[in-house]
Amino acid sequence: MSVAGAARASSRATPVNLPRVLVVDDEPSITQLVALALRYEGFEVETASTGRDALAAIPRFKPALVVLDVMLPDITGLEVLERLGATGQKVPVIFLTARDATEDKVHGLTVGGDDYVTKPFSIEELVARIRVVLRRNGGSAEQRLVLTLEDLELDEDAHEVRRGGRSIELTPTEYRLLRYLLVNAGRVLTRNQILDHVWDYDFGGDASVLETYISYLRRKVDASQPALIQTVRGVGYVLRAPRN
Repeated sequence: MSVAGAARASSRATPVNLPRVLVVDDEPSITQLVALALRYEGFEVETASTGRDALAAIPRFKPALVVLDVMLPDITGLEVLERLGATGQKVPVIFLTARDATEDKVHGLTVGGDDYVTKPFSIEELVARIRVVLRRNGGSAEQRLVLTLEDLELDEDAHEVRRGGRSIELTPTEYRLLRYLLVNAGRVLTRNQILDHVWDYDFGGDASVLETYISYLRRKVDASQPALIQTVRGVGYVLRAPRN
C-alpha cells in the first residue's frame, strides 16, 4: 500500500484539531511507515525509539494517543505505561508487539492499555483502531477534518470540496489528487510521488495521465482566482497561494 493541514493559511493547509499521535518503536522502518500513513490520514505525528524518549516526549508533545511497542531497548512499553500512571499522566495507548500470546494481551490490557495490535500488522487496521480508541476516549478523531487553503475547502467527512462557498464536483481520482496536494500544500511534489500516492503504484510508463488530471482539476478548482495549482517546471506540482 502506498502511504504516503482548518485554520486558513496563505501557503499551508492544516486540519482542524489535528489529532496528535506518538509512535514508539525501536525499528525505524516501522516508525517511518506508521508515521507516514498517519500523516497521510491527517494526524500530527512524532516518533520515539526508546521508552525513556517516549516518557520525555509525552508531556511536551501532548499526544491524544500513543502507539507503543512492548519490547523496547531500555524499558518495556508496559513499564512506560506504568510510569505514566504513577505520575498521573493519562493517555490512550495501543500496544504494538510481536508477542501474540493471550496472556501477553491480557497483561497489556490489564495495566491500562486500550488495544493490542500484533506484528506483522495492516496499516489500515492500525489506523482504524486508532480512530476507534480516540472516539472511545472522546479524542479529536471525532472532530470534523477539513483541509483548507485560501478559500478552497476539502471536507473529509462529507467528502465535499468547495471554493469560495461554491460546491465543486470531483471524480474519485480528482478528489484523491486534490487531497494529496492539500495535505502537502506548499510542498513541491514530483510527478512520481503523485502517481505513486494517487494511483497506488510505482509508475514507469506514460506520465500524461497526471497532466490530464491536473488539467481537469484546474478547470474546476482554479475556475476562481487566484490559481492555486502551480507547475514547477522540470519537477512537478505544488498547491499554494500565488507569491506576491
